[in-house]
Amino acid sequence: MNTAQLAIQHYILAKDGNRPHLLTRAFVPGAILDMVVRTGSISFPPHVEGVGGIGDVLVRRFGQTFENVYTFCVGQPPEAGAETYQCKWLVGMSDKSTGEVRVGCGVYEWQFSAESGLVERLTITIEHMKTLPTADLGGVMKWVSGLSYPWCSAEAAVSGAPDIDAIAEVIQYIAAL
Repeated sequence: MNTAQLAIQHYILAKDGNRPHLLTRAFVPGAILDMVVRTGSISFPPHVEGVGGIGDVLVRRFGQTFENVYTFCVGQPPEAGAETYQCKWLVGMSDKSTGEVRVGCGVYEWQFSAESGLVERLTITIEHMKTLPTADLGGVMKWVSGLSYPWCSAEAAVSGAPDIDAIAEVIQYIAAL
């Protein structure tokens, strides 16, 4: 497995599993995170610097609010030696306090260090983040827990999606080339 692919996988395992210690296997110490949020249903600071700050925002605080988190990079992993990589992402999760389900999507844009292969800069664009009632948790979790993790094809994500009107925009976004 190549370094860029491993770095991305460590990031996803850190975020989804509330394991901030894994971020040092994903990011260079002075890494930069930029967030572009195009929905009002979730908020993040627009700019974060340093692996510690990234851990606070994307793992510690995120993990205080959400559980049952499954994040997917949609498509093929980056090639060995990649300096940049872009892919769509899909997430399914639930809110710890309310039990509401969240299903979202957007784009990851990665820049890797030529020396270490670790992430120097990550831009996360959140296009859609849908909030569903607790009653939809079973269907969403059955769907996301059955996908190849953390890399899945758009076809698999779309074909296995539950028939829930509220996530139609997410499914359309993932399906679009």
